[in-house]
Amino acid sequence: MRPSHRAAGELRPVSFERNVARYAEGSCLVKFGATHVLCTASLEDKPPPWLRGQGRGWITAEYGMLPRATHTRTRRESNSGKQSGRTHEIQRLIGRSLRAVTNLQALGERQITIDCDVLQADGGTRTAAITGAWIALHDCLKWMHGRSIIRDLPLRDHVAAISCGISNGEAVLDLDYEEDSSADTDANFVMTGAGSLVEVQATAEAAVFSDAQLQSLLALAKSGIAKLVELQKCAIG
Repeated sequence: MRPSHRAAGELRPVSFERNVARYAEGSCLVKFGATHVLCTASLEDKPPPWLRGQGRGWITAEYGMLPRATHTRTRRESNSGKQSGRTHEIQRLIGRSLRAVTNLQALGERQITIDCDVLQADGGTRTAAITGAWIALHDCLKWMHGRSIIRDLPLRDHVAAISCGISNGEAVLDLDYEEDSSADTDANFVMTGAGSLVEVQATAEAAVFSDAQLQSLLALAKSGIAKLVELQKCAIG
């Protein structure tokens, strides 16, 4: 029995609340169980300097945890003068995931910055951030389209992410912190609504894993992400 009493392939309760940030062009408060992430999308009417004159736009992301998102207070990274390697990794992952399903040429010479701020962490913050960020990006692009800033919506597909792991010899979906901290294998999958893989991160924590176990994790991830995409579709109407 899992600590949360969920079935092996069962997600935590997932919800999306849109338009929670008054001034952002797009925003979403995403909840995967006790993991809560505020995602906002901000439009800048120019691309990053290295992309100027190329006729296409860019999507980038920033990620951070509030000091009391976890059981004990974490010092703000801004006070230490640098971001951790983990923060850099997650920011780049969020940006790559969103760019994978966006026509950057149709965006024009503009940049959208996605800010993902973890309000409360209980495992799976990066996967919740990616899944909620897609909705914030969608709403930002709808905002732009409604004001004739862009002709067509540049989104090609949905994108969502989920964690999986091998815990007590069993493949399980959507790990909370208690499971994640003790899992033999920890994996994160990012996939499109059509079922294509964007990124796979899989690590042997306490024990190595087999091809068969990796396939079982992939099967769980496909099922979980299909459910998340359906929830995204319901959220945006």
